[in-house]
Amino acid sequence: MPVVHFALPSGRVVSVEVGAGTTVLEAARAGGIDIEGACGGSMACATCHVWVDEGWFARLPAAAAEEEAMLDLAADWVPTSRLGCQIRLDAALDGLFVRVPRSSLLSDD
Repeated sequence: MPVVHFALPSGRVVSVEVGAGTTVLEAARAGGIDIEGACGGSMACATCHVWVDEGWFARLPAAAAEEEAMLDLAADWVPTSRLGCQIRLDAALDGLFVRVPRSSLLSDD
């Protein structure tokens, strides 16, 4: 089962083990991280925006044009920004490390 590590704005790191096929958004919620994800993972907003660690970014499948368009709306965009609802975890992504920007959280960390 893949593990994803979330670095929160406070500096705290939360590691979550989930089943293959789970999205980063779903993993965050399973780990008790109060990430917004207002559209429920249907890629209709950018509120599950995360920053993927540079060492992992190139290992992800390329973002679809629709995701790129949504990322244009993301607060705090950086070159390694992705939508958490669009990253599906599998064995190849075991150990994925992402940072959660404050703008993606519903409450303070």
